Amino acid sequence: MLRYFISCFFLFSFCLSEAQSDSLQLGSRDSTSFGQRYGLRIGVDLSKPIRALLDSDYSGLEFVADYRITKKLYIAAEFGNEEKTSFEALENIDDINRVELYNYTTSGSYVKLGVDFNTYENWFGMTNAIVFGARYAGSSFSQTLNNYTIYDSNRYWNPTNFAPGSGSSEEFSGLTATWLEFLLGIKVELFANIYLGASVRLAYLFTNKEADFLPNLWIPGFNKVNDNSKFGAGYNYSISYFIPLYRKKANKKKNENPPEE
Repeated sequence: MLRYFISCFFLFSFCLSEAQSDSLQLGSRDSTSFGQRYGLRIGVDLSKPIRALLDSDYSGLEFVADYRITKKLYIAAEFGNEEKTSFEALENIDDINRVELYNYTTSGSYVKLGVDFNTYENWFGMTNAIVFGARYAGSSFSQTLNNYTIYDSNRYWNPTNFAPGSGSSEEFSGLTATWLEFLLGIKVELFANIYLGASVRLAYLFTNKEADFLPNLWIPGFNKVNDNSKFGAGYNYSISYFIPLYRKKANKKKNENPPEE
Protein backbone atom coordinates (compact mmCIF):
# COMPACT_ATOMS: atom_id res chain seq x y z
CA MET A 1 0.00 0.00 0.00
CA LEU A 2 2.93 2.35 0.58
CA ARG A 3 3.74 2.51 -3.14
CA TYR A 4 0.16 3.61 -3.86
CA PHE A 5 0.48 6.45 -1.37
CA ILE A 6 3.84 7.53 -2.86
CA SER A 7 2.30 7.60 -6.34
CA CYS A 8 -0.65 9.64 -5.08
CA PHE A 9 1.71 11.95 -3.18
CA PHE A 10 3.57 12.84 -6.37
CA LEU A 11 0.28 13.23 -8.24
CA PHE A 12 -1.06 15.59 -5.58
CA SER A 13 2.23 17.52 -5.58
CA PHE A 14 1.89 17.99 -9.36
CA CYS A 15 -1.71 19.20 -8.97
CA LEU A 16 -0.60 21.53 -6.21
CA SER A 17 2.14 23.10 -8.35
CA GLU A 18 -0.26 23.47 -11.28
CA ALA A 19 -2.84 25.14 -9.06
CA GLN A 20 -0.23 27.52 -7.74
CA SER A 21 0.91 28.42 -11.27
CA ASP A 22 -2.67 29.25 -12.22
CA SER A 23 -2.93 31.56 -9.21
CA LEU A 24 0.14 33.73 -9.82
CA GLN A 25 -2.03 36.73 -10.58
CA LEU A 26 -3.77 36.37 -7.23
CA GLY A 27 -0.46 36.91 -5.49
CA SER A 28 -0.28 40.47 -6.74
CA ARG A 29 -3.58 41.44 -5.15
CA ASP A 30 -3.74 43.40 -1.95
CA SER A 31 -4.21 40.80 0.79
CA THR A 32 -5.56 43.45 3.15
CA SER A 33 -8.57 43.87 0.82
CA PHE A 34 -9.48 40.24 0.30
CA GLY A 35 -8.21 38.39 3.37
CA GLN A 36 -7.61 34.66 3.90
CA ARG A 37 -10.47 32.20 4.20
CA TYR A 38 -11.22 30.44 7.48
CA GLY A 39 -13.79 27.72 8.00
CA LEU A 40 -14.67 24.05 8.35
CA ARG A 41 -13.62 21.25 5.97
CA ILE A 42 -15.56 17.98 6.15
CA GLY A 43 -15.34 14.79 4.09
CA VAL A 44 -14.95 11.02 3.94
CA ASP A 45 -12.06 8.57 3.67
CA LEU A 46 -12.21 6.98 0.22
CA SER A 47 -9.84 4.12 1.03
CA LYS A 48 -12.30 2.25 3.25
CA PRO A 49 -15.20 1.87 0.75
CA ILE A 50 -12.65 0.86 -1.91
CA ARG A 51 -11.14 -1.70 0.46
CA ALA A 52 -14.61 -3.06 1.25
CA LEU A 53 -15.22 -3.61 -2.47
CA LEU A 54 -11.95 -5.53 -2.84
CA ASP A 55 -12.15 -7.49 0.44
CA SER A 56 -15.38 -9.29 1.34
CA ASP A 57 -14.14 -9.79 4.91
CA TYR A 58 -13.94 -6.03 5.57
CA SER A 59 -16.36 -3.10 5.88
CA GLY A 60 -15.73 0.42 7.12
CA LEU A 61 -16.59 4.11 6.87
CA GLU A 62 -14.66 7.13 8.17
CA PHE A 63 -15.52 10.83 8.28
CA VAL A 64 -12.79 13.48 8.40
CA ALA A 65 -12.89 17.14 9.43
CA ASP A 66 -10.60 20.04 10.19
CA TYR A 67 -11.08 23.66 11.28
CA ARG A 68 -8.57 26.41 10.58
CA ILE A 69 -7.73 28.49 13.67
CA THR A 70 -4.56 30.31 12.53
CA LYS A 71 -2.67 30.78 9.27
CA LYS A 72 -0.85 27.44 9.73
CA LEU A 73 -2.71 25.56 12.47
CA TYR A 74 -5.82 23.37 12.13
CA ILE A 75 -7.87 21.42 14.65
CA ALA A 76 -8.55 18.01 13.08
CA ALA A 77 -10.66 14.94 13.79
CA GLU A 78 -11.59 11.57 12.29
CA PHE A 79 -14.27 9.18 13.45
CA GLY A 80 -15.54 5.95 11.96
CA ASN A 81 -16.58 2.33 12.24
CA GLU A 82 -14.88 -0.83 10.99
CA GLU A 83 -15.54 -4.58 10.90
CA LYS A 84 -13.04 -7.19 9.79
CA THR A 85 -12.92 -10.98 9.81
CA SER A 86 -9.42 -12.44 10.20
CA PHE A 87 -7.74 -15.74 10.97
CA GLU A 88 -4.56 -17.03 12.55
CA ALA A 89 -2.86 -19.98 10.87
CA LEU A 90 0.27 -22.05 11.31
CA GLU A 91 3.39 -20.50 9.83
CA ASN A 92 4.93 -21.81 6.59
CA ILE A 93 1.55 -23.06 5.36
CA ASP A 94 0.24 -21.86 1.96
CA ASP A 95 -3.37 -20.71 1.44
CA ILE A 96 -4.45 -24.03 -0.06
CA ASN A 97 -3.06 -26.25 2.69
CA ARG A 98 -3.20 -23.78 5.57
CA VAL A 99 -4.30 -24.93 9.00
CA GLU A 100 -6.37 -22.27 10.76
CA LEU A 101 -5.93 -22.10 14.51
CA TYR A 102 -8.86 -19.71 14.93
CA ASN A 103 -11.11 -17.37 12.98
CA TYR A 104 -12.49 -14.16 14.51
CA THR A 105 -14.43 -10.98 13.65
CA THR A 106 -13.63 -7.56 15.12
CA SER A 107 -16.23 -4.79 15.04
CA GLY A 108 -16.29 -1.33 16.61
CA SER A 109 -15.92 2.44 16.34
CA TYR A 110 -13.13 4.94 16.96
CA VAL A 111 -12.42 8.67 17.33
CA LYS A 112 -9.19 10.58 16.61
CA LEU A 113 -8.65 14.17 17.78
CA GLY A 114 -5.62 16.38 17.23
CA VAL A 115 -3.97 19.13 15.21
CA ASP A 116 -2.39 19.62 11.77
CA PHE A 117 0.37 22.12 10.99
CA ASN A 118 0.64 23.32 7.38
CA THR A 119 4.22 23.70 6.15
CA TYR A 120 3.28 24.79 2.61
CA GLU A 121 3.50 28.47 1.58
CA ASN A 122 0.44 29.24 -0.55
CA TRP A 123 -0.04 32.07 -3.00
CA PHE A 124 -2.77 34.40 -1.85
CA GLY A 125 -6.22 32.87 -2.32
CA MET A 126 -5.01 29.26 -2.11
CA THR A 127 -5.43 26.85 0.80
CA ASN A 128 -3.44 23.78 -0.27
CA ALA A 129 -1.47 22.04 2.45
CA ILE A 130 1.45 19.75 3.23
CA VAL A 131 0.86 18.93 6.89
CA PHE A 132 2.47 17.29 9.87
CA GLY A 133 -0.03 16.26 12.51
CA ALA A 134 -0.75 14.32 15.66
CA ARG A 135 -3.86 12.57 16.99
CA TYR A 136 -4.92 11.07 20.29
CA ALA A 137 -7.23 8.18 19.41
CA GLY A 138 -9.53 5.76 21.17
CA SER A 139 -11.56 2.74 20.07
CA SER A 140 -14.40 0.73 21.61
CA PHE A 141 -15.05 -2.65 20.01
CA SER A 142 -15.92 -6.33 20.36
CA GLN A 143 -14.40 -9.57 19.05
CA THR A 144 -16.32 -12.67 18.07
CA LEU A 145 -14.48 -15.98 17.99
CA ASN A 146 -16.14 -17.73 15.05
CA ASN A 147 -14.33 -21.08 15.30
CA TYR A 148 -11.05 -22.53 16.51
CA THR A 149 -9.07 -25.75 16.65
CA ILE A 150 -7.25 -27.30 19.59
CA TYR A 151 -3.50 -27.20 19.06
CA ASP A 152 -1.87 -30.55 19.90
CA SER A 153 1.71 -31.50 19.07
CA ASN A 154 0.76 -35.17 19.30
CA ARG A 155 -0.37 -36.06 15.76
CA TYR A 156 -1.47 -39.66 16.52
CA TRP A 157 -5.23 -39.03 16.71
CA ASN A 158 -5.36 -36.20 14.15
CA PRO A 159 -2.52 -36.70 11.63
CA THR A 160 -3.82 -34.18 9.05
CA ASN A 161 -5.43 -31.50 11.22
CA PHE A 162 -6.12 -30.40 14.77
CA ALA A 163 -9.19 -31.38 16.73
CA PRO A 164 -12.07 -28.87 16.32
CA GLY A 165 -13.01 -26.69 19.29
CA SER A 166 -16.43 -25.34 20.17
CA GLY A 167 -19.02 -25.41 17.40
CA SER A 168 -20.68 -22.12 18.43
CA SER A 169 -19.27 -18.58 18.17
CA GLU A 170 -18.44 -16.58 21.29
CA GLU A 171 -18.46 -12.78 21.57
CA PHE A 172 -16.14 -10.73 23.80
CA SER A 173 -17.46 -7.18 24.23
CA GLY A 174 -16.39 -4.09 26.18
CA LEU A 175 -12.88 -4.05 24.68
CA THR A 176 -11.05 -0.70 24.41
CA ALA A 177 -7.74 0.72 23.20
CA THR A 178 -6.05 4.14 23.05
CA TRP A 179 -3.04 5.25 21.02
CA LEU A 180 -1.05 8.27 19.82
CA GLU A 181 -0.78 8.80 16.08
CA PHE A 182 1.62 10.91 13.97
CA LEU A 183 0.95 11.69 10.32
CA LEU A 184 2.33 13.26 7.16
CA GLY A 185 -0.26 14.34 4.63
CA ILE A 186 -1.21 16.55 1.72
CA LYS A 187 -4.43 18.33 0.67
CA VAL A 188 -4.98 19.80 -2.81
CA GLU A 189 -7.91 21.95 -3.95
CA LEU A 190 -9.07 20.31 -7.19
CA PHE A 191 -12.11 22.53 -7.74
CA ALA A 192 -13.69 25.39 -5.84
CA ASN A 193 -13.85 24.23 -2.19
CA ILE A 194 -13.32 20.55 -3.17
CA TYR A 195 -10.15 18.97 -1.75
CA LEU A 196 -8.41 15.65 -2.33
CA GLY A 197 -6.09 14.46 0.43
CA ALA A 198 -3.86 11.60 1.49
CA SER A 199 -1.80 10.76 4.56
CA VAL A 200 0.41 8.06 6.07
CA ARG A 201 0.32 7.43 9.82
CA LEU A 202 2.50 5.87 12.50
CA ALA A 203 0.76 4.94 15.74
CA TYR A 204 1.91 3.90 19.22
CA LEU A 205 -0.49 1.84 21.35
CA PHE A 206 -0.95 3.14 24.90
CA THR A 207 -3.70 1.01 26.43
CA ASN A 208 -5.22 -2.25 25.21
CA LYS A 209 -7.99 -3.90 27.22
CA GLU A 210 -8.25 -7.54 26.14
CA ALA A 211 -10.48 -10.51 26.86
CA ASP A 212 -8.99 -13.25 29.05
CA PHE A 213 -9.36 -15.89 26.37
CA LEU A 214 -8.65 -13.99 23.13
CA PRO A 215 -6.02 -11.22 22.59
CA ASN A 216 -6.80 -8.12 20.52
CA LEU A 217 -5.15 -8.91 17.19
CA TRP A 218 -6.87 -6.17 15.18
CA ILE A 219 -8.27 -2.85 16.47
CA PRO A 220 -10.66 -0.56 14.53
CA GLY A 221 -8.80 2.61 13.57
CA PHE A 222 -5.43 1.17 14.59
CA ASN A 223 -5.29 -1.89 12.29
CA LYS A 224 -3.22 -5.01 13.00
CA VAL A 225 -1.64 -5.44 16.43
CA ASN A 226 1.84 -6.97 16.49
CA ASP A 227 2.83 -9.37 19.26
CA ASN A 228 6.29 -7.89 19.93
CA SER A 229 5.62 -4.22 19.20
CA LYS A 230 3.18 -1.48 20.18
CA PHE A 231 3.65 0.34 16.87
CA GLY A 232 1.12 0.28 14.05
CA ALA A 233 0.74 1.94 10.65
CA GLY A 234 -2.09 3.20 8.49
CA TYR A 235 -3.10 5.50 5.64
CA ASN A 236 -6.09 7.31 4.19
CA TYR A 237 -7.29 8.98 0.98
CA SER A 238 -9.96 11.61 1.53
CA ILE A 239 -12.26 13.90 -0.40
CA SER A 240 -13.66 16.86 1.47
CA TYR A 241 -15.63 20.09 1.08
CA PHE A 242 -14.54 23.42 2.56
CA ILE A 243 -17.25 25.60 4.15
CA PRO A 244 -15.89 29.17 4.34
CA LEU A 245 -17.17 30.95 7.44
CA TYR A 246 -15.23 34.21 7.48
CA ARG A 247 -12.14 35.98 6.17
CA LYS A 248 -9.26 37.30 8.20
CA LYS A 249 -7.25 40.18 6.81
CA ALA A 250 -3.49 39.83 6.78
CA ASN A 251 -1.47 42.30 8.80
CA LYS A 252 -0.28 45.14 6.63
CA LYS A 253 3.46 45.60 6.86
CA LYS A 254 4.54 49.08 7.85
CA ASN A 255 7.67 50.81 6.63
CA GLU A 256 9.65 51.22 9.80
CA ASN A 257 12.19 53.59 8.15
CA PRO A 258 10.36 55.78 5.62
CA PRO A 259 12.55 57.51 3.07
CA GLU A 260 13.64 61.04 3.90
CA GLU A 261 12.10 63.84 1.85
